[in-house]
Amino acid sequence: MTLARKKRFWNTVDVAQTEAGFVIQLDGRTVKTPERRDLLLPTQRAAELVAREWDDASGELDPAQMPATRWANVSVDRMGDQMAAVVDMLAAYGENDLLCYRSSHPQELIARQAALWDAPLEWASRTFDAPLLVTSGVIPVAQPNQSVANLRQAVAKLDRFELAAFHDLVQISGSLVLALAVSHQHMAAEQAWEVARVDEIWQVDQWGVDDEAAEAGEIKRQAFLLAEELLLSVRKTLH
Repeated sequence: MTLARKKRFWNTVDVAQTEAGFVIQLDGRTVKTPERRDLLLPTQRAAELVAREWDDASGELDPAQMPATRWANVSVDRMGDQMAAVVDMLAAYGENDLLCYRSSHPQELIARQAALWDAPLEWASRTFDAPLLVTSGVIPVAQPNQSVANLRQAVAKLDRFELAAFHDLVQISGSLVLALAVSHQHMAAEQAWEVARVDEIWQVDQWGVDDEAAEAGEIKRQAFLLAEELLLSVRKTLH
């Protein structure tokens, strides 16, 4: 059973352990990926997160409401052949990390950015021997080659399931450093999310809440928190 079938037909959803890992079964039938592989997860916790979506589904299936299943499908079907390219793409964020680009005014925003962004950069410098340069404005600053290489090495240690979740942490926040802080459990995703939103929070303080922007922001926040949950669900050892 894959998402190609549009309507729920099953009654029971179970997680079953096999010699290779954990699968989700619908009335005893193993869920398949879009490429017809068994949707095999490395841990029971990860399988339970996916199974919960199938158990909650009713009527017509909506892939947009099954993000853990999409993550598992990508991990199984796509990451094996594309891991090196994904690592390179994510590591490139270290060359233009959000935390390195500061406002030139006003002073209060500059101070907020420094208060929240300096510490994660210092942590990355210590942890990965990867000091990054900070600049004001949008003109690119060339980061030390060794720092970028060391950050890439940290990303390359992730397995395919971790990497698929890590991808969302990086792309949603715009910061490789914050994603690594969450991955290494130096910072909880909720805290990292607030750190990444310093500029947005500043705008809200100045001009008030835009309901449409707030709704879009909450969708991103939920996706960011789920990415942390999925990443940690397959974590057996800390990288």
